[in-house]
Amino acid sequence: MPVPEDHPPVLPPRPGHGVLPPGQRPVAGWPVSHYGPVPRFRPERWDLKVFGATRGTATRSWSWDEVTALPRSTVVADLHCAQGTTSLNHEWFGVPAATILDLVPPAEGVTHVMAWAEYGYSANLRLSDFTAPTTLLATHRGGEPLTVEHGFPLRLVVPHLYGYKSPKWLRGIEYLTLDRPGFWEERGYHRIGDVWTGRRYAYQDDSADLFRPQL
Repeated sequence: MPVPEDHPPVLPPRPGHGVLPPGQRPVAGWPVSHYGPVPRFRPERWDLKVFGATRGTATRSWSWDEVTALPRSTVVADLHCAQGTTSLNHEWFGVPAATILDLVPPAEGVTHVMAWAEYGYSANLRLSDFTAPTTLLATHRGGEPLTVEHGFPLRLVVPHLYGYKSPKWLRGIEYLTLDRPGFWEERGYHRIGDVWTGRRYAYQDDSADLFRPQL
């Protein structure tokens, strides 16, 4: 499925695009890195769900064909691995996260989302990170559909955070009124994962209780 010729213009990159964050080094190409097996895509069974603390407790799901019919845009951004490598100048094409929030608004008091992927993988995000203008539900990279190893059919891309916050094989978005850890956060990675602060691991946080309620 090629990128439509009439797709919207490229969004401007986040300040710092093309500049290596603290502790990062450039890497050639686009290395493959993931935990667990690569899932098989079955379009007749596949859907994307939005659930949790939605406005009016509504739950919404889209088939693959419905996802590809949503408004899409392009963002050029780098991809930063928490292990210290950065691959530069990816051209991502997909559904802006803000579109999902418009279609399924969160309830008052929502502060975070949990991104759910195949096999129960999860990544927690602040709502402000999910709503950033460069956050996409990506279907393409460089004008071509994502390869299965890189997250086909759908990958969340949050360029200003480390890569573990951009899960491949995305299947759901859960709205949260209290933060809770995702897969790698439960295993010692930082709950926010902002590349510009250089905080990759939980022990780098000033707080002893990373997931206490935000008052």
